[in-house]
Amino acid sequence: MTDSHTYTVDLRWNHDRQGTLDSPELVEALKVATPPPFANGVEGIWSPEHLFTAAVSSCLMTTFLAIAGNSKLPFESFDCRASGKLEQVDGKYRMTEVLLEPRLIIPAEEWLPKAERILQKAEAACLITNSINAKVIMRPEISVHQPAEG
Repeated sequence: MTDSHTYTVDLRWNHDRQGTLDSPELVEALKVATPPPFANGVEGIWSPEHLFTAAVSSCLMTTFLAIAGNSKLPFESFDCRASGKLEQVDGKYRMTEVLLEPRLIIPAEEWLPKAERILQKAEAACLITNSINAKVIMRPEISVHQPAEG
């Protein structure tokens, strides 16, 4: 991997408070809009605030997957709920906090210490988290798969 990468995103205003994001590097476009708490906000469409929160969450996942793969950590599932907090600070709106709640299922209790370390490493190495000013809090939940009886 080289030391520098460029990611291109094109934005086109559609109407009202809505636009479309696409990229020559990607297949699918994404509708974006002002979120409902703001004047003329639109429900049901991705907002910049959702995208910001999603960037932190998806970076945690992809970083975890890379480290878990390199560390040979077996796991059965990974999912993560993320909540981004928008606040007014010094008269300006800022995303001040992102709460990550990753849930990881591992096949046996013996993998628990390694899974905890890898999640912590993933949070520390996440390039999006390392690029923003918002506080990122992680509250992981790791459980061991319990096979069905019978």
